[in-house]
Amino acid sequence: MLEKFLNIFRIKDLRTRIGFTLGLLAVYRLGAHIPTPGIDAARLAELFSGAAGSALGLLDLFNGGNLRKFTVFALGIMPYITASIIFQLLTVIYEPLAKLQKEGELGRRKITQWTRYVTVLLAIIQSFFIGLTLTSQQVTTMNKWSFIPLCVITLTCGTAFIMWLGEQITERGVGNGMSLLIFTGIVVGIPSGIAQLYQKMQSGAWGGLTPIVIIVLLALMVAVVAFIVYVERSERRIPIQSAKRMVGRRAVEGSSSFLPLKVNSGGVMPVIFAASILSAPMLLQQLTLFGQPLRDNKYLEPIFRNLAPAEPGYELLYMAAIIFFAYFYISIIFRPDDIADNMRKYGSFIPGIRPGKRTSDFINDVLTRITLVGALYLIIISLIPQLITSGIHLNHLPLIGSFFDRMPSWVTNGLGFTFYFGGTSLLIVVGVAMDTVQQVEAQLIMRHYDGFTPKSGRIKGRRSW
Repeated sequence: MLEKFLNIFRIKDLRTRIGFTLGLLAVYRLGAHIPTPGIDAARLAELFSGAAGSALGLLDLFNGGNLRKFTVFALGIMPYITASIIFQLLTVIYEPLAKLQKEGELGRRKITQWTRYVTVLLAIIQSFFIGLTLTSQQVTTMNKWSFIPLCVITLTCGTAFIMWLGEQITERGVGNGMSLLIFTGIVVGIPSGIAQLYQKMQSGAWGGLTPIVIIVLLALMVAVVAFIVYVERSERRIPIQSAKRMVGRRAVEGSSSFLPLKVNSGGVMPVIFAASILSAPMLLQQLTLFGQPLRDNKYLEPIFRNLAPAEPGYELLYMAAIIFFAYFYISIIFRPDDIADNMRKYGSFIPGIRPGKRTSDFINDVLTRITLVGALYLIIISLIPQLITSGIHLNHLPLIGSFFDRMPSWVTNGLGFTFYFGGTSLLIVVGVAMDTVQQVEAQLIMRHYDGFTPKSGRIKGRRSW
């Protein structure tokens, strides 16, 4: 295994790409220590003290702790993700944009350029409302009209710079830049997560059962990682038969292969999209309208209360959003009609299925079934930490809530244990790590080196540098 790892550094181009990626990630982490001017750090810490399991805490997780410390990168990549969601929705419902996307590289570049503009616009709007909220919460050391313009300029520039970093990593580095930025923000919390676990063990947080609880939690984390790796590598293989055909003057014999369809083709994106959408009520209730916070409005207060994390309404919408975005994402990246047309052009077919529309319908049916399995897998992974930390407040349900009140408190309120690597963070870390390793392995195999997985590559790695 060590020999396979050293092969990375024997390829100059791959070595340069990895060094470039690590350098830009270091720049990103450097920005996490530059605070936005005019912030009262003590008051801000109080505001975030109870946000560990909330949507605000999840946003802080995606931003690598930058929101909690309110650094110049406080908005993180969430405006870019929101802009991407907007344009991906528009490509489905707006025909001119769908045609532009099919124009190839030129069309994609134009859509990317528009996404950047919308990202900056969203960053300006979000930073304005964040500045307005912080001044109303008396978290700033400056007056309102001095702090808000400074907040807008600082956070918007920080978001634009992060967007540039992500695009540079994707283009000139290794892996997906935006995913790696989220990955980095989560991984840097490993030392604090280990320290927290050690403190719980030292203080005996659960009395005599503390060692057993710690062991069970660690075993659960290992099981979740194994489950994530297993499902992420799972795929449905559709057999494909190629007919005998003439290529120039040479006859090419028919062959058999397969079309691999991943169970979770959307990866972690449905979870990120769902969290991004459901964070809106959490942020909106902090706003002040006519001198009164929106959360105190008699009409909006019940809505905000039912859409708080761990409430049944929030969890139900969260699960529905994951299922929706799982299907939505696969509809964008996978087009059965195009696959069926390409198969017909090259004389390929699925045994027992007619070429053309029948093939397209068959592939679509298979995708529909396995995408539902992938969405349910994402829901399970996302709800595991929720059940452990704060549970789901089923006792707040109308009519049947009294039944859950008679059950043990840990069923509805969880164990009260905030473990750093929850299901969402584990899913992101494992998923991004696997994708990055696969890209590195593809670069090795392309140059006839051994990859990391068994039976990968064709020629042993050379021993000379």
